[in-house]
Amino acid sequence: MKIVAWFSCGAASAVAVKLTQAKLPPATELVIARCYLPDEDEDNSRFADDCERWFGQPILTLRSKEYTSAEDVWIKRRYMSGIQGATCTVHMKKAVRQDFEREYDPDVQVFGYTVEERGRVERFKAQNPDVRMATPLIDMGLGKDECYAIIQRAGLVLPRRYLQGFDNANCKGCVNAQSPAYWNRERRVNPDVFERRAELSRELGVRLVMLTTGARERIFLDELAPDDNSDDGKPMGDCSILCALAEMDIKGKAA
Repeated sequence: MKIVAWFSCGAASAVAVKLTQAKLPPATELVIARCYLPDEDEDNSRFADDCERWFGQPILTLRSKEYTSAEDVWIKRRYMSGIQGATCTVHMKKAVRQDFEREYDPDVQVFGYTVEERGRVERFKAQNPDVRMATPLIDMGLGKDECYAIIQRAGLVLPRRYLQGFDNANCKGCVNAQSPAYWNRERRVNPDVFERRAELSRELGVRLVMLTTGARERIFLDELAPDDNSDDGKPMGDCSILCALAEMDIKGKAA
């Protein structure tokens, strides 16, 4: 039996990998794979190295053979994001994953979806009926807060993006984002990235921001008021009994 666990340099995917290892059936081959984008924060690779030591197993890094970066995708395809999602996700994550699927032919694929993302799981199943997927975090009732806590209690330092106040450890200036608070945080933390996204989105006619007050209209990044944090998220939460139970599984395997 062959299993691939998809690692995205986020807390949730790291905990999903660790739980998969703890419950791995006998005579099973596990590959931990990452679709690499150079547009991610540089600290993600530090976190990946730390996780390799935590997993006791290397992470297979996969890259697009057609595009060098998310920006390369947007420029060449003259498209950033829209009703079908972000084109960089399609070409640098989904296509890379599907290429690996055809080559490796796994029996099961593990994804780090949390309980908050059940809707995403249903959409994935509808769009990928041939993929036999496992969602260990949802199976255990684990949300994002529990995953943050498990990572920290294991002695690992979370990726810098979390510590900067972002909800995910994905690319800097992620064009899937539409929140005013997200983009103003990016403006403060990575002003050069914000400016590049603002210039290219204006050139391509893409209104990346959705206002959360008034008419909830979409606007260009260069139209966003620097003090608009109207939908700012909550701080990270604490560990619950559910993450303690997950830790028991993980530590039981280690023992």
